[in-house]
Amino acid sequence: MAHADTTSRSSPLGATVREDGVNFSVFSRNATGMELVFFDREDDKKPARIIQIDPWSSRTYHYWHVFVPGVLAGQLYGYRARGPYKPDRGMRFDPAKVLLDPYGRGVVVPGNYSREVASKAGDNTAVAMKSVVVDTGKYDWQGDVPLKRPSARTIIYEMHVRGFTRHPSSGVSEKTRGTYAGLIEKIPYLQELGVTAVELLPVFQFDAQDCPPGLVNYWGYAPISFFAPHQAYSSRRYPLGPADEFRDMVKALHRADIEVILDVVFNHTAEGDQSGPTLSFRGLDNGIYYVLEHDCSHYANYSGTGNTLNANHPIVRRMIVDSLRYWVGEMHVDGFRFDLASILARDVSGNLMPNPPVLWDIESDPVLAGTKLIAEAWDAAGLYQVGSFVGDSWKEWNGRFRDDVRSFFLGQDGFLKRFADRLVGSPQIYGHENREAEQSINFVTCHDGFTLNDLVSYNNKHNEANGEDNHDGSNDNLSWNCGVEGPSDDPAVEQLRNRQIKNFLTVTMISLGVPMILMGDEVRRTQNGNNNAYCLDNDTSWFDWTLVTKHAGLHRFVKLLIARRRLRDMDHEHRRLSLNQLISEANKAWHGTKLGQPDWGNHSHSVAFTAEIKKEKLFFHIIMNAYWEPLDFELPPAENGEKNPWRRSIDTSLDSPNDISEWEISPPVPNHSYRVASRSVVVLWRNSSNG
Repeated sequence: MAHADTTSRSSPLGATVREDGVNFSVFSRNATGMELVFFDREDDKKPARIIQIDPWSSRTYHYWHVFVPGVLAGQLYGYRARGPYKPDRGMRFDPAKVLLDPYGRGVVVPGNYSREVASKAGDNTAVAMKSVVVDTGKYDWQGDVPLKRPSARTIIYEMHVRGFTRHPSSGVSEKTRGTYAGLIEKIPYLQELGVTAVELLPVFQFDAQDCPPGLVNYWGYAPISFFAPHQAYSSRRYPLGPADEFRDMVKALHRADIEVILDVVFNHTAEGDQSGPTLSFRGLDNGIYYVLEHDCSHYANYSGTGNTLNANHPIVRRMIVDSLRYWVGEMHVDGFRFDLASILARDVSGNLMPNPPVLWDIESDPVLAGTKLIAEAWDAAGLYQVGSFVGDSWKEWNGRFRDDVRSFFLGQDGFLKRFADRLVGSPQIYGHENREAEQSINFVTCHDGFTLNDLVSYNNKHNEANGEDNHDGSNDNLSWNCGVEGPSDDPAVEQLRNRQIKNFLTVTMISLGVPMILMGDEVRRTQNGNNNAYCLDNDTSWFDWTLVTKHAGLHRFVKLLIARRRLRDMDHEHRRLSLNQLISEANKAWHGTKLGQPDWGNHSHSVAFTAEIKKEKLFFHIIMNAYWEPLDFELPPAENGEKNPWRRSIDTSLDSPNDISEWEISPPVPNHSYRVASRSVVVLWRNSSNG
């Protein structure tokens, strides 16, 4: 066995390529011994080389480090840590386990990888994931930098890297289906659609076996390495392939003027509860990396997945910030959406911290300045912070927008006032902070729950395929099947479903805030009523590209709707107005069926408002009728007495192509009133002067 070289350094953490070798550094406060182990192949049954890290000459503070001459990028490695196995004191060392480097930039997974073996005492070498030495500095970015697009000009498309192109109908080559390279091939589709950012479901290396037996963790909310791109999403089946292919994808998206936002999971890991596997953090320093219960043998579970990362511990805080810095600085991503972000505001006792260190570290870090930071401002233990998430620049997934818009178009009583508030940026939620309107990320559907098609096709969830007897997933979906549960050949049912889908999409795009749509909603992608398809890596979850032709009318509607949105956003993007300023400065008025007489009563299901886009010298009159009968709405007269000043831009009750008009050929409205069909949205426009 070789011994540590005294030229090693404690910083930086991870595997750092130098001119004549690689420096390795890993943190462990409570380990009594540390081995660095090298492998030639991912499924080696024993290490090709073992290096004992000398606790006297190669341990600085709690950092174990060693410099190994002659090692190159692509080397497979891991750690084995010795120390006490005393769960009642929070220590779970197992020297037989091969552990991933928490700062490893790459991961390989043997074909016979076993989560089960890692969950038992003893050697798991042959079936363990291994880290990869990656020299990130050698990639040629060809001048690429993060785009830093203003939030006022951002339209987010939430998508799954694998699911986007895995379906045989995608048209990409069999080798690249379901990969970063496959996504590159479909960039023209995203450009044509008009979205400005893709929000990728987790792409950090995760444990695909963290799921019910016989299924697969498809969504990826089971991270085990916060620096390595998920290797299964790469078409390049060699150790350095995933990092290069991921960067190729980012560079290609940037060339198409599309930002890359990553859905990141810093609230838990794939190591699960006390019966879970030892893959990395548990075996390196369990009590440092995780929040433990008072008896130390069990894990606090604010994530609903078995454990909670100890995010406000100094070591873990540094790892999280270092990870974000890496993905911005070395991988050029444009932003992050933080899964269950409210967990990051908890202390080790689970109490809410008024100024959580990790959140302020992220927000105030100069490397991350200008990076989009989006919080899912709740957690699985009941902490809900929509409208109260800490910080000056965090944006928030507005779950209340989702629920109130659904409730309004479902026809429920008592939601009109809340619905109207959501249209103008949710000032009842955010107005007290005097922030910009884009603090609110507006969405009706996301990966978690029904697709938009299923929201209007199912009253109840149908999660039988998940292997949990349909007990998983939310029972409260605020959905309506339009009269038939599931697929229907009834033209009237299908027409109503299309109308409701267009209603949801229209309101998402016309509301103040940042709009987000779910992959495939623009062509009625279905999950057959499954509202928790996290474990289904099959055509239930994949984008079926035949739908682009089947629902070409809806696809056209969404493209033109997004084009309208991008025009509207130009009015205030440079002025950076706060939400309160936008509302106070706007030339606007609320109406009911009679001008200037909105009905805000609990049984009212319709409203209209007029707003002016000053820069474009345009007035818009928007009517939303969630009532089950048509209603006649008076229209505001023109300032100059013009007889028929209004033109119809959108009427969701009409069939394609009349449901949305090209801007230049919008048909005039012949009367001073407009009959709005039941459950419909109408958008009219006119010039604010005779020109």
